[in-house]
Amino acid sequence: MAEQEPLYARRREEMVEQLRRYGITSARVLEAFRSVERHRFFAPGDRAYAYNDCAFPIGYGQTISQPYTVAYMTSLLVERCPVGRILEVGTGSGYQAAILDSMGYSVYTVERVAGLCRRASLVFRELGLDIEQRLGDGSLGWEEKSPFDGIIVTAGAPRPPAPLLTQLADSGVLIVPLGGSEGQRMTVITRRKDRFEEELFHMFAFVPLIGREGWRKG
Repeated sequence: MAEQEPLYARRREEMVEQLRRYGITSARVLEAFRSVERHRFFAPGDRAYAYNDCAFPIGYGQTISQPYTVAYMTSLLVERCPVGRILEVGTGSGYQAAILDSMGYSVYTVERVAGLCRRASLVFRELGLDIEQRLGDGSLGWEEKSPFDGIIVTAGAPRPPAPLLTQLADSGVLIVPLGGSEGQRMTVITRRKDRFEEELFHMFAFVPLIGREGWRKG
């Protein structure tokens, strides 16, 4: 409701300051988190939790990631790929896609859960965001729209999905948490023509990437 907007704006600013304390230094990333209304990606009854420093369930066994996690992945991307076409694997609530859109990227996003895909589509429409989305197996990427300058995978994968590697442009980057249920290490893979360079970063805990090139459902 309109009377809540000043509160949400204050909580958003507090979130940005916390991200700064956590070590997020990119001015572009911080401004995106300041401008995108995170509460719009929560069900109305859950919006009081939108700016808490934790992941939150959004149904279908999925979560909207902790703000720091989204900011961390976005910072890894912007350092290596400041502009271009970005594929997001795992639309979820739509928040990560909206952050990327606000930073000027051309955003494509794939979601395997029909209910989440529809819900995100409604939010994108309400906010007037020009984000292309589709329902499908995100572990296979979106070949028709490739090549991509960057690909962000918002779920934990057992290994880098081969289709995503082939859909990277030269010098493109794949950002993917790799590992099992005990946790995943954030990994950045950069394409150098037919060679792929890998960088390893911090450990995180994501829901599993379900799909032909991820984990099998059930």
